[in-house]
Amino acid sequence: MFIRKPTSRFIFFTLILLLLLSFLITIKASEPTPNENDEQDLEGLEELIALDEEEERHEQQDGSQSVRSSEAEVLTKAQRIVLELNNDNTKRAIDGNEFLLVLGYAPWCARSAELMPQFAEAATSLKDLGSPLLMAKLDADRYPKAASTLGVKGFPTLLLFVNGTSQVYTGGFSAEEIVIWARKKTGVPLICISSVAEAEEYLKKYHTFVIGLFEKFEGPDYDEFAKAAISDNEIQFVEVSNIDVAKVLFPDIKDTSHFLGIVKSEPERYTPYEGTFKTDKILQFLDHNKFPLVIKLTELNSARVYSSPVKLQVIVFAEVDDFKNLLEPLQEVARKFKSKIMFIHIDITDENLAKPFLTLFGLEEAENTVVTAFDNRLSSKFLLQSDLTPTNIEEFCTRLLDGTLSPYFKSQPIPDNKEASIQVIVGKTFDDLILGSPKNVLLEVYTPWCINCETTSKHVEKLAKHFKGLDNLVFARIDASTNEHPKLQVDDYPTLFFYPASDKANPIKLSTKSGLKELAASINKQLKAKDHVMKDEL
Repeated sequence: MFIRKPTSRFIFFTLILLLLLSFLITIKASEPTPNENDEQDLEGLEELIALDEEEERHEQQDGSQSVRSSEAEVLTKAQRIVLELNNDNTKRAIDGNEFLLVLGYAPWCARSAELMPQFAEAATSLKDLGSPLLMAKLDADRYPKAASTLGVKGFPTLLLFVNGTSQVYTGGFSAEEIVIWARKKTGVPLICISSVAEAEEYLKKYHTFVIGLFEKFEGPDYDEFAKAAISDNEIQFVEVSNIDVAKVLFPDIKDTSHFLGIVKSEPERYTPYEGTFKTDKILQFLDHNKFPLVIKLTELNSARVYSSPVKLQVIVFAEVDDFKNLLEPLQEVARKFKSKIMFIHIDITDENLAKPFLTLFGLEEAENTVVTAFDNRLSSKFLLQSDLTPTNIEEFCTRLLDGTLSPYFKSQPIPDNKEASIQVIVGKTFDDLILGSPKNVLLEVYTPWCINCETTSKHVEKLAKHFKGLDNLVFARIDASTNEHPKLQVDDYPTLFFYPASDKANPIKLSTKSGLKELAASINKQLKAKDHVMKDEL
């Protein structure tokens, strides 16, 4: 049977049909279902939200990251500038440089860690200023031999070597203060600013300085100004001869041939000097005005604050966030007592700085804001015990200044001494039970940390039993670590005082090194009771 072969036209038509069917099937398969569309939309929305949140996080972190980046750049640059000393190169560094400023530190020292970034920033600034000073640091813990050569005995220690001879660092510890001190010690006690542009640029970099305006940089007044610039180690002195330049630095300056004032970065920014141009008077003016109205105490500035000639100090212990609300009204109060009372803020959570002071008031566990005061001329301390309002704080300061404020003496709560063979005395009961008692009193003064107090306490307990039958003798003890009284001044523990009934103002000190029998004999002698002899068991 003859079979007819398909023609080329038929084959071509068949191929076209197959391609069309395949294309339709592909389109149908690729069409998403309604559910699939919803899921894709949700996924896209979530991606957009996630991107927005990520962008917000980046924006929030930009500030802190830029600060960290800036600090890192300073430290990295300083690492190339600051010489690392060791046992081998220390002597060469001293002998080979006219000026060498060395930081001796220990890696575990917190104050060293606080000072290191400031030292690095100062090194960078001095390099940019073209200073001839070489700055170096020494890990004194790792290289004790080199530390001994330099004379590093504590951490951190800053020493300046001038032609091989060391000088103790006496400046401040911020980067700016290190730069000022270093420049003064290496021949730049004064900076001359001659144009408005220079003055404007200077203000961008420096916040605290002394300005002196003189028509000519000569004459007696200028010489005293220059001497003060050399004598002072903490503040940069600036000299100008043009009144317009001076007004950029000190806007309130009056048209005059010569002027002196101090500029600070705070609300009380400008303070003119109104005294005579004598070096000692200028330095005294600076000592009383160089600090802010309220200064925050740190480990690094503590020595400068404690050495201030302003002997009346008001110290506010408060958490940093709480103090923000108190700062402005406190500055208003401080402005009224400027140069007469120093106002200090200490972070109450800083145990190293706050606790030693608060312990003096028996408030070492305090968490809320505390306002205290000290008169360092009389070694007296005071506590504001009323509400912390600006009015109460101002009244507290007024009475501190005029001497009518009552000193604070810490005291434990009044104890129950009923039927006690030895009366427990606290600060609040010292007047009544010791000075006001009609009887003779033997008082034991002790502290919990005293090693020898336990033996004396046992002697007192036995003596109290031995003299139990005497109506005119009272035995008492007081913990001097938690109780104070103006009439009880003791530096050595334990201490035994015998207060005669007829003369409480002049207590008799008994030897704590005496044995039990000797003490009993001393008491008998004071009582003048010959019929009361010691029992043999003593």
